[in-house]
Amino acid sequence: MDPPYKTSIRLPRSAKSLPRKRREHSPAIEVVACSLMALARSLFGSILLLHLLGAVFLGSVLADQIYTGSGGRFGRSSREPKYKVEFHPENSPFYPVVGQEEVAMSNKEGKNYNCYLPIVEETKVLKTVTHENSSSLIMESEQKIKFKTPDELIEGLKDADRCFYRFEGWWTYEFCSHKHVKQLHIEDEKAVQEFVLGKFDADATSVFNENHSDTFTVKDPRSKDASQRYHAHQYTNGTMCDLTNQPRETEVRFVCSEQSAVISSIKEAATCKYVVTIQCSLLCKHPMFQQERPMWHTIHCNEMGGDSKDSSVEDGPKVTKAPT
Repeated sequence: MDPPYKTSIRLPRSAKSLPRKRREHSPAIEVVACSLMALARSLFGSILLLHLLGAVFLGSVLADQIYTGSGGRFGRSSREPKYKVEFHPENSPFYPVVGQEEVAMSNKEGKNYNCYLPIVEETKVLKTVTHENSSSLIMESEQKIKFKTPDELIEGLKDADRCFYRFEGWWTYEFCSHKHVKQLHIEDEKAVQEFVLGKFDADATSVFNENHSDTFTVKDPRSKDASQRYHAHQYTNGTMCDLTNQPRETEVRFVCSEQSAVISSIKEAATCKYVVTIQCSLLCKHPMFQQERPMWHTIHCNEMGGDSKDSSVEDGPKVTKAPT
């Protein structure tokens, strides 16, 4: 009698072995998860992980398609944990740790596998205490440590001759920190059309940060739950807008990024009101802006001797115990 649950698995090659123009997959392996009901009863807390295991290997899965515990594809900025599966031959097995759950699996050719689910601990979130202004953030440990404010960290962007540019078709955008944001059309290396999107307004920036705290959180559109903190500067009194009869203005948002300072995006949030995002590694030195990196978890599957007909998995998954 065929096992009650079958999952088609296709193992991808490693990312390095995949040619850019043509990507091939290793031969498909049909993996059968026996006694699903027993799994559901004793591995209730790991059901999502088991669904993930099936999702990772169902159909054509490329090496660069990574999946999260929620079953969705993984974006680089997501904070959800990553999972991967490693298969081990008989002569080089994986040795589980105490408390690791074991799931017996077999394929149509009769090969048996013992798969060990990772022990995933709940992430401990450090609750930060935010004062009236997060610039005065103080972390309590054995001693009090006061960090530099976001403005102090990005002071290095104020170089007199340093500006940043972003090219978007007809328009070129120029950002000079603590000076201005401009929209230019350039021909023969000369600006033939120019709009000032805002000039740095220290007073407006100070009032804005005092009223809102100088650390903000914006949802990351690439992930369901991830968000990104930013520090904002206000640029006002730009070129007059014909549609609103008001000067153009821009909010410049600084976010932590491993790469050097760069204009990552420019959006018109409202008529003649813009939002410019600056990725800046200097800001990463502040603990409130450091990006959270996802945890990698591995499901290890050992190839076993014998065939599946002689192997019993009626008891469902087991938990590795300490030697007596």
